[in-house]
Amino acid sequence: MTTSPAGADLWIGTSWKMNKTRSEANDYVAALLAADPPPSGVTGFILPPHTVLAEVAGRLAGSAWSVGTQNANWRPEGAGTGEVSMRMVRDAGASIVEIGHSERRAEYGDTDQAVQRKVRAALEESMTPLLCVGESAEVRSGGGQDRFIAEQVASALELVDADRRSEVVIAYEPIWAIGEHGTPAEPEQIAPVVRVIAETVAEQGARILYGGSVTLQNASELLQIPGVGGLFVGRTAWDPAGLLALIDLAASTR
Repeated sequence: MTTSPAGADLWIGTSWKMNKTRSEANDYVAALLAADPPPSGVTGFILPPHTVLAEVAGRLAGSAWSVGTQNANWRPEGAGTGEVSMRMVRDAGASIVEIGHSERRAEYGDTDQAVQRKVRAALEESMTPLLCVGESAEVRSGGGQDRFIAEQVASALELVDADRRSEVVIAYEPIWAIGEHGTPAEPEQIAPVVRVIAETVAEQGARILYGGSVTLQNASELLQIPGVGGLFVGRTAWDPAGLLALIDLAASTR
């Protein structure tokens, strides 16, 4: 069964992106296992690179931590040099699949059609799709973010039966706010878009996370935005101490 996004838990997690060797990954996991687990009301997750997915998932098996992957192909198997399938990452221990990150869309050819197929394929393999959506600075400056995001969400869910759309977790990550040189978004910029996402999936429901220059200083404020059900964090959580501190902050808001 997939992990349902329904319920009261706040989701706090991170993608390691193209970082961490096996040794570094094992040190990170050791720090998580040595600390208190995420408390009731908070779901903690990490998305390591494929090279350490099975090892990380194996070490965290049976713990309170969820493990996912940053990408997978929609095809079940076959020709696909350099790719890994949904079936393969599930076999390696993933329960979550990140899909549609802006880097994947812009640099690696993840079209809207590819995103649709990946969302459906993840569900077919009993994993939770973590769908990333977000507008560029140009779209934002032109005031078109609401329409852009509504269309992006609707397109990504096009191949998913209505009764399964609530299993998709949606991460709103404005492109202009993410990365080392991103401009942190203010709550008044985030809240209207989160509302648009919620309205787009109103009949089915979905958990909505926020990601984009999340820090220990702004996390509590971000979690107070109506409709935000958690945080998808980058470099602040690349150190386990950062992730654990964010988990504690989330727990204090429950």
